Amino acid sequence: MTASRQYSLSQLLSTIPQVGRLEWIGLRPAHRSPMTLLEEVLAQTDRGLDGDRSALRVGGKRQVTLIQAEHLPVIAALCGIEHRCDPSLLRRNLIVSGINLLALKDKYFLIGAVTLEGTGLCHPCSRMEEALGPGGYNAVRGHGGITARIIEGGALRIGDEVRLIR
Repeated sequence: MTASRQYSLSQLLSTIPQVGRLEWIGLRPAHRSPMTLLEEVLAQTDRGLDGDRSALRVGGKRQVTLIQAEHLPVIAALCGIEHRCDPSLLRRNLIVSGINLLALKDKYFLIGAVTLEGTGLCHPCSRMEEALGPGGYNAVRGHGGITARIIEGGALRIGDEVRLIR
């Protein structure tokens, strides 16, 4: 019989061996305007994504919003939508697969060569009822992703790796 190793909560929270992938990029040029879908975008240090309304001001903790690709079918199922929810309805900037975004909250991580800091949870807004129908708000609760700040900017491209730095 082998002895089991005990891990501290701190060790468990900092162990993220998975490498994710950037699957989708969307910009919100103005309040309530249709989203612009891109293959590549410039992430501006301490601002946001070039062309997104969040990049109009410096600073803040909500420069980029990210959602888990694996949660899209769950949101769709909870709303009675077949297959997968249209990402632009959720108004998030980036869709990432293969790595647990909640584990990146309060951590520094890379998407391609861009350094981000996970700053908080991205809670749904009341527009989810408009976009997804009755119950849309509750369908997104717990599945809304995270917000992030851009520490070191650069180009983001679909297919870029997503990995924990620290």
